[in-house]
Amino acid sequence: MSLVDCIEIETAPQPRAAVIVLHGLGADGNDLAPVAGQLKLQALGAVRFVFPHAPVIPVTINNGWRMRAWYDILGTELQRREDEAGLRSSLQQVELLVAREKQRGIPSTRIVLAGFSQGCAMALMTGLRHGEPLAGIVGLSGYLPLAGTTAAERSPSNARTRIFMAHGSHDNVVPVARGRDSCELLRRLGHDVEWHEYAMAHSVSMQEIADLNAWLLQVLGPAA
Repeated sequence: MSLVDCIEIETAPQPRAAVIVLHGLGADGNDLAPVAGQLKLQALGAVRFVFPHAPVIPVTINNGWRMRAWYDILGTELQRREDEAGLRSSLQQVELLVAREKQRGIPSTRIVLAGFSQGCAMALMTGLRHGEPLAGIVGLSGYLPLAGTTAAERSPSNARTRIFMAHGSHDNVVPVARGRDSCELLRRLGHDVEWHEYAMAHSVSMQEIADLNAWLLQVLGPAA
């Protein structure tokens, strides 16, 4: 398996931390790249943002049209009909991205795995299973996939890793109830989840960026 193509933005030479941001269904890395300029993380020193492009695959719910997706969406019943093979294949893709950052000199404890919608699902799924402690996991406007296997498959290395989850209360793509349920499941399993809800649809708001900014300064800061 080879690395997917990525957009990379470094805030200064020789990054000391990395944030890998996974896009949603039908988008690509360009969709969330502006976030790098909206976050104010100068106090952390140089940060590398990585915005990968998902593979192009047929998506069942969209009449089989080929588009960028981390996994297939088989129907509206997201929990009952999950593309487990696709999810696990993309988990390996994301693991390769994390491994590359470690090869480039950034330890896992300075890497944040983040995502929006489908990207949120991949960030949560991969981050909880990663074999070394991450700095943090961010899930925006999404849900926890393969929820039933999480307890058995999660890694002890990330049992204490902080998680930031946020969702729009008017989301008509991934209902906010899915996000809330995922948050509660993770909390029942003992994970430290910071939950935020905003009066918005399936999107990202400036208040959300501000809240995420404060959280990133905490998990990547000197005391992290």
